[in-house]
Amino acid sequence: MKTPVIGVLALQGDVEEHIAMTKLAFKEMGVDGHVRQVKSAEEVNAIHGLIITGGESTVIGRLSSVNQTLQAIKQRIQDGMPVLGTCAGLIMLAKKVYDRVLGETKQSTLGVMDIVVERNAFGRQRESFETELEVPKIGEKKFKAVFIRAPVIREIGPEVEVMAKLGNKIVAVQQHNMIGTAFHPELTEDTRIHQLLINKVMNVYKL
Repeated sequence: MKTPVIGVLALQGDVEEHIAMTKLAFKEMGVDGHVRQVKSAEEVNAIHGLIITGGESTVIGRLSSVNQTLQAIKQRIQDGMPVLGTCAGLIMLAKKVYDRVLGETKQSTLGVMDIVVERNAFGRQRESFETELEVPKIGEKKFKAVFIRAPVIREIGPEVEVMAKLGNKIVAVQQHNMIGTAFHPELTEDTRIHQLLINKVMNVYKL
């Protein structure tokens, strides 16, 4: 049996928090898995699943475009590799991105998920907040979600499944091998979102 390897895109953002949460998720699942930082196209091609962190989506997009990582990630996702994008990572997955103030942005994204995302939909840093969400896909217990300069999903395509809403705002989605959250699951003690990614990896690669 192969060992599942999860990569965390380590260009900018909550890298260490995602690594710690993935390790904890492996432990709670009783799975002998590995997690590592990913910074290059070569490293992207040596993993079974990827986490795209929160941070500055425009910076992540620019940096990953410069060193060809973006194209490698896109190809792997299109080939079926599971991916979790959180906050800025969700923006990176989207086909179209708007800013609440600036309108449509032309930033580099992967464009692999059939969603339209609005950046900074809840306001700036000082408007950050925590709340409990119902996410039926991961169980009945509510998930404590941390929103920091968070986006929301304004439109979804026919193959996109809504995982969670905050009021009438869509804040978590899934499309085949892709999971996207507007909130930061790595800033909690609840590993269920990360476990969802690991289960996808193990199913896709028969690990």
